[in-house]
Amino acid sequence: MNLESLPENCITSMRGVKLKGSLPEKVRVSIGSAMTIGLLSGKLDSQPTTAYLMTYRKGKCTANCGFCPQARKSHSRADMLSRVSWPAFPTEKVLESLAEAARNGGIKRICIQALNYPEVFATIQAIVEALARCVKVPISVSCQPLNPENIKRLAEAGAERVGIPLDAATEEIFDKVKGLSAGGPYEMRKQLALLEEAVKVFGKGRVATHLIVGLGETEKEMVLMIQKCVDMGVLPALFAFTPVAGTAMEDMKQPSIQQYRRIQLARYLIVHGMVRVESMAFDGKGCIISFGTDKQTLKRVVKSGEPFQTSGCPNCNRPYYNEKPSGPIYNYPRPLGKEEIMKVAEELAII
Repeated sequence: MNLESLPENCITSMRGVKLKGSLPEKVRVSIGSAMTIGLLSGKLDSQPTTAYLMTYRKGKCTANCGFCPQARKSHSRADMLSRVSWPAFPTEKVLESLAEAARNGGIKRICIQALNYPEVFATIQAIVEALARCVKVPISVSCQPLNPENIKRLAEAGAERVGIPLDAATEEIFDKVKGLSAGGPYEMRKQLALLEEAVKVFGKGRVATHLIVGLGETEKEMVLMIQKCVDMGVLPALFAFTPVAGTAMEDMKQPSIQQYRRIQLARYLIVHGMVRVESMAFDGKGCIISFGTDKQTLKRVVKSGEPFQTSGCPNCNRPYYNEKPSGPIYNYPRPLGKEEIMKVAEELAII
């Protein structure tokens, strides 16, 4: 796609600018985002506050993560990521719709999800550059950069934040689920090194990682990884494992809501500097039995409802990414109501 094919408002802002990569003809948009920015019609129970895009290609990702519908060997639909469908649209139409939605306050951020394939970074770079000039909201990129140079390229293109998913809490699970043993290109030590490099480029608090609860780790192992990320200056965002038909892990169950609530609360306390993992206590199975702070503090934090909302970049709410609207709701996409807070407190056996 060349500059002349972009929407007029984008052409004006980009005239005389040569993109370093080539804009793709199509880009995927999560179905909720597509409705929010006017590409599709439909009723939403909760509206996404971030517009979620995904790089488009006819084939699947060259990686082979066991939980992912986009994995090389998965038999899932090519338009799926987690339990969300991502239809493809012409890139110029997406840019135009995003610019209008941003002007009207319909979206507060754009997040680009990226598959792995040989030319993906040139594609991401071009998309970010075009968005940075056309759409006046912050841009996040969630990807697997594979080398430090790509991290710098993202920053130069105009990304405000970058996310590099770890997904697994331990090296053993990482290798089994998405590393060499799974037929993937990743190694945890290299991912951690790239996260450290990203903090140098973007700064502390502007680098995130995804951690998936329910891949076989103990609560202690997950909390240790959360603390490690925070100590690195990396923001850990929590997901609940979600089985998707056609993936290698389609027969695994989601974590219990009680387990997930404990991890959410522990994450909140650690991220906000209220406790460290060393102050917490665990039983023989690695389950949290003490959060390392007094009951009044715990009650106050739980009553706020904040630990149980979607975690990640500012204005990221990912409605129903991990769950059906009928529940159970793992990550609330909005502030919790009083009854919901009481339900969470019961799940935690607090209050």
